[in-house]
Amino acid sequence: MSSDHLIIFDTTLRDGEQSPGASMTRDEKLRIARQLERMRVDVIEAGFPAASNGDFESVQAVANAIRNSTVCGLARALERDIERAGEALAGATSARIHTFIATSPIHMEKKLRMSPEQVIEQAVKAVGWARKFTDDVEFSPEDAGRSDPDFLCRVLEAVIDAGARTLNIPDTVGYSLPGQFGELIRSLRERIPNADKAIFSVHCHNDLGLAVANSLSAVLNGARQVECTINGLGERAGNAALEEVVMAVRTRSNVFGCTTRIDATQIVPASRLVSGITGFAVQPNKAIVGANAFAHESGIHQDGVLKHRETYEIMRAEDVGWTANKMVLGKHSGRNAFRSRLKELNIVLESEEALNAAFARFKELADKKHEIFDEDLQLLVTDERAASAGDVYKLVSLRVCSETGEIPQAEVVLTVHGTEKSASAKGSGPVDATLRAIEVLVESHAQLQLYSVNSITTGTDAQGEVTVRLSKDGRIVNGQGADTDIVVASAEAYLDALNGLYNQLERAHPQI
Repeated sequence: MSSDHLIIFDTTLRDGEQSPGASMTRDEKLRIARQLERMRVDVIEAGFPAASNGDFESVQAVANAIRNSTVCGLARALERDIERAGEALAGATSARIHTFIATSPIHMEKKLRMSPEQVIEQAVKAVGWARKFTDDVEFSPEDAGRSDPDFLCRVLEAVIDAGARTLNIPDTVGYSLPGQFGELIRSLRERIPNADKAIFSVHCHNDLGLAVANSLSAVLNGARQVECTINGLGERAGNAALEEVVMAVRTRSNVFGCTTRIDATQIVPASRLVSGITGFAVQPNKAIVGANAFAHESGIHQDGVLKHRETYEIMRAEDVGWTANKMVLGKHSGRNAFRSRLKELNIVLESEEALNAAFARFKELADKKHEIFDEDLQLLVTDERAASAGDVYKLVSLRVCSETGEIPQAEVVLTVHGTEKSASAKGSGPVDATLRAIEVLVESHAQLQLYSVNSITTGTDAQGEVTVRLSKDGRIVNGQGADTDIVVASAEAYLDALNGLYNQLERAHPQI
C-alpha cells in the first residue's frame, strides 16, 4: 500500500450497531455492506462473530457476498474468539481478523486481572492464532489513550514481530485532544523499532465531539488508516464520521498529503440507507449529509454563491451524492421512469424482485399523494418492513375517532402469529389511543423511550416518518414507519419495534 493512500475502515456494522436501538438483521447488514462496497470502502468490519450466532451468521453472509472490499471480523485475544472469526470469514475474497486486548493500567488491573507481562504474552498469542486463518491481522490495544506510552511501545513491537500488519490505536473513551493524540501517533511511529512494518490506524470516539479532529490529527502524524462509521453512528456519542474524514482529506489534500479511493457520490445514499435501517435521523445541520449542509439562507451568502459558487461552498453538493435534479414522479409514471430516477439517485436494487416490490410501493404511495420527490423514493427503497415474512405482529386495519371535546378512540386489527385479533382503546390523542390499543393485544409491557416524527418532504400531503424506541429487559430497539397518515405511520413504527424486540438476540459487544 502506498504511503499516500489513506485506508478507510468502516465499522458501521460492528461499532455502529452498538448504538442503543441500532441492532441490524443479517439482511440489513448485507444491504449496508453492499453499499459500502459500492462506495469503495477499503475494509468493512462486519461484526463480532463470537458475540452470538446471529453475529456469526451476519459476518459470514457479508464475507460470502463482498468481493471488492476486505471483510473484517472482531475478536478478543482469546483462541475461541479468533477461531470463530476465522470460520465466519472463510468465504471472503479478502479477510482480516481484528483482535484486541486492553493495555491501560486500570483495565489490566480491574477488568483483565492480568499483569503487563501476561498481557503482552496474550497479545502475541492472539496474533499467532489469527495468522492461522489470514495474513491480514490487525491488533488494537484497548484504551490506548490511557495506557503508559512505554508499555504501549513494548506491546506493539511484540505484535508486529508476531505478524500484525495493522496497529489500531483507539481513543476508547473519547478523552484525547487533537494535539495530544497526534503526538501519541508520531511518538509511537518514531519509538517502535519495527514500526515501518505496520500501518498505524486510529479509532476515535466522539464523547467530547473531537473524534474527527483526533482522527485527522493522527493522519497528519502518519496514521494511514482511519476507523469510522456512516453518520458517525456508534455507542454513546458515536464515532468519527466517515463522510467528514473523507471529505476533509479530499478538500484539504494540500494539507494531508494523502488520498482515499472512496467514491464520494455514494456518501449520501449510504447515509440515507443507514439512517433508514437504524432509525437514527440525520440532523439537518450535520456536515456533508445533513439536509442543510449545502443550503444558504443569508442574502449575502446567496448572492455570493449565485455569482461564484466557491465564495461560500468548499465542496459541490453533487460530489457527495446530493442531486440538483428534483424530478417529480406521479401516479402516471412508468417503471422505466422509476428505474431511471433510482439510477440517477445512485440507488442500486439487488434484484428484479426488489425493483418490482419497490415499484409496487411507489404506485401505492402515488395513489395517496400527487407528487413523489427524491426523498420519497429514498424512503421507499429502504423500507422493506411491510414485506418481512418473519414479522410476528402485522397491521391489518386501523380506525381512529378524534374530535374536539371528546376523548380520542382507536380500533386496531392485527395479525399475531398469523391469527387476526382486534382491540380498542382510548387515549390523550389519536396516536396514544392507537398505541394503547396495540398494547391491549400484544401485552409487551415495553417502555416507550422515544417517539419522533419527521416530514419527508414539504407539503401537507408529505409522508411522515415516525421513529419509536422501545426498551425491555435491557434490550433497546428502534422501529420505523412512514405514511401520509401519521397515525398509520405511528402504528407501523410501534409494530416494527415490537417485532424487533421479539426477534432480537442478546449480544455482548466489546468496546474499542
